Amino acid sequence: MKDFDPFRAFGEEVAETYDDSLRGDETETVAFLEQLAGGGPALELAIGTGRIGLPLAAQGIRVDGIEISPAMVAKLRAKPGGEQIAVTIGDFADVPVEGSYRLIFVVFNTLFNLLTQDAQVRCFENVAAHLAADGTFVVEAFVPTFLTRLRDDQYVDAERIEVGEVRLDVGRHDPVAQILDESHVVLSSEGVRLYPIVTRYAWPSELDLMARIAGLRLAHRWSGWQQEPFTAASRRHVSVYRR
Repeated sequence: MKDFDPFRAFGEEVAETYDDSLRGDETETVAFLEQLAGGGPALELAIGTGRIGLPLAAQGIRVDGIEISPAMVAKLRAKPGGEQIAVTIGDFADVPVEGSYRLIFVVFNTLFNLLTQDAQVRCFENVAAHLAADGTFVVEAFVPTFLTRLRDDQYVDAERIEVGEVRLDVGRHDPVAQILDESHVVLSSEGVRLYPIVTRYAWPSELDLMARIAGLRLAHRWSGWQQEPFTAASRRHVSVYRR
């Protein structure tokens, strides 16, 4: 996407409305991660506004975070318990923290915000360097099967239609580079707002190979946080990696 700046994609405007549309599976996500954390400590890559990290910490687990956006961290700090979470500002591919963790996790397709294969492999390698001997790395991401069915490698999807507002998801797919250019477009009486995002997706098998390069292996893969079976029809995966 021309002139796309990943450092501005999660700036103040996005941070202000980031928690307006929750997915609805946050409780299941936290319960799954709490079980794997085994008492912690845990590290969330791209912790954002703390939608997962804060309720996980409320279960008595020490949660640290990495986040590139100061605006997102400011929203986290304003929430109850937000001041108790240690957040490092930086690129989560570098995992720029000290120490080791029983659980490191990245959810909601966020691994794909790293826009090259090299950056994604580097992330796996750095995660492995900070995992305890019995530690676990959890990745949640979409399965890109739907992209193979696009007409002319592009789409327009109506995310929400209300009386005073329409939200569209507009996308263009580059299957060679495995790049998806998107813009979430909001049309309302206040005008038009654009929220662009670029992702470099990877197939589950490619992630497994990245893990092997980093000295990890796939332990489990499910299609959701309640450990639903992963099948050819699954639209997302929750992958658990260990040494």
